[in-house]
Amino acid sequence: MLENTLIYSLSANPELAQEIADKLNLPHNKAKVLHFADGEILCEPTETVRAKDVYIVQSTCCPVTENLFEILVFVDALKRASAKEINVIIPYFGYARQDRKSKPRQPITSRLVADLLKTAGVHRVITVDLHAAQIQGFFSCLVDELTAIPLITDYYWKYKNSPDVVIVSPDHGGVNRARRIAEKLNLPIAIIDKRRTGPNVAEVMNIVGNVDGKDCIMIDDMIDTAGSCSAGARVLKEHGAKSVRIACSHGVFSSPAEDRILNGLFEEIVTTNTIPLQDKMKNPKVKVLSVGPLLAEVIKNIETGEAVSNVYNIYNHYGD
Repeated sequence: MLENTLIYSLSANPELAQEIADKLNLPHNKAKVLHFADGEILCEPTETVRAKDVYIVQSTCCPVTENLFEILVFVDALKRASAKEINVIIPYFGYARQDRKSKPRQPITSRLVADLLKTAGVHRVITVDLHAAQIQGFFSCLVDELTAIPLITDYYWKYKNSPDVVIVSPDHGGVNRARRIAEKLNLPIAIIDKRRTGPNVAEVMNIVGNVDGKDCIMIDDMIDTAGSCSAGARVLKEHGAKSVRIACSHGVFSSPAEDRILNGLFEEIVTTNTIPLQDKMKNPKVKVLSVGPLLAEVIKNIETGEAVSNVYNIYNHYGD
């Protein structure tokens, strides 16, 4: 069924690629990746890819530009080696926050990255929870955007119908994400009203909804420096919240995130392995959910011609 399929990893996600390959009973092929002293990058396959459907697993996480360029160079190598179809699995799509001009003379870098991938020779991009849904429209190749919401919903299923738990959106932009989980768990929702005063700087204004005496679960797409979510947690506790947990699709965890979220503000931090967990974040409070089964199911459905939307059926409670 998948005899024409190859799974390759570059530098960013070798463990995730191994998990995907194991789920599909396929070999995990590590590309030959060289970083020269002057900063140049060389990537090439280690076996013939002629007439094969190749899936490259590589998040564009830190170091963002190096990981992105590894993809571009490797895709060019596959194209010149006569691969039949080149599919790039980018669990975490970097540069996604540069999706519009928020002031004059700014670039729209996420569109530039989409153009670079297409020009290099990518046929399909598979990603998880883009920072903004409209980024899908930047691509002129096929795009499958998946979501980690079913994983997070499954994890918090133990709180379904709990009178003491409330789902919290950290801002107005994340309300739909939080509401989807709240509806599945039959829980109320609250919204943190904030404004962003600069890059990685946010000021919390108010709380919309009742959190007094409640165990709060914040739902976000990513945690970067954790300034926004830690400020939100403090305000939730000022409004009477009994405890605060947080879940996100992408744990970027740029410094000083470790100091801000491992200092007792949060009872638990849940993320996924779209980005490998850094050593500084390895802590009993941090729980990592794997997107490996989801991505393996996507590959299988694409190769067998099944609907990609059916991949969420592997999560026990999401269809309940």
